[in-house]
Amino acid sequence: MLDTILTGGMTLKTLLICTAASLVLGAACAGVFMLRNTYTKSFVITLTLLPAIVQTVIMLVNGNLGTGVAVMGAFSLVRFRSAPGSAREICSLFLSMALGLATGTGYIGIAVFLCLIMNLAQFVFVFSRFGECRSEERELKITIPEDLDYTGIFDDIFAAHTRRAALTRVKTSNMGSLYELSYHITLKDRRTEKAMIDEIRCRNGNLNIVCGRMTSGREEL
Repeated sequence: MLDTILTGGMTLKTLLICTAASLVLGAACAGVFMLRNTYTKSFVITLTLLPAIVQTVIMLVNGNLGTGVAVMGAFSLVRFRSAPGSAREICSLFLSMALGLATGTGYIGIAVFLCLIMNLAQFVFVFSRFGECRSEERELKITIPEDLDYTGIFDDIFAAHTRRAALTRVKTSNMGSLYELSYHITLKDRRTEKAMIDEIRCRNGNLNIVCGRMTSGREEL
């Protein structure tokens, strides 16, 4: 009787098992995504939570053609007729839509359950170290003169001080007389950061060098 009142005929056991499986699989996908990749905490949390939200939506509209069409139109309107937001903002918006769908179709218990579980999971992920960039990761910007061939010029320095270094962008500046090279690097030891910069200064003619933590930016979906 309690299952019927809370979930409109959908068994509470099935709902719990499916939600737990979605969260575990979402966390697994997020973990794989973080391997040797540039990411933000916001985007990783979204990857973890979205499977559980989508699973609940699918369970609500399963077998109901009219509800399915209405849901498709509503989510399309939100996604393509609103300003792009961060990954976490899109996830929260998606969650709010799912809660509205649940209450609108009479599944009050599912709405309460989804709200509690998703917000609790989000609270745990936000205040834990899950999805945070490693402290050794840096964004390195090096300015060099135009007559200096940047192809592989710093490879030996990176080999000595970093585990991984990838050139992500090349930009011209000062009317084309200078190049700005952007690298994503992972330091072997944070204590050798200054030594690495000093070696680069000797090679780029003491032009500007910027080395700092990876910028989070606004991760859009």
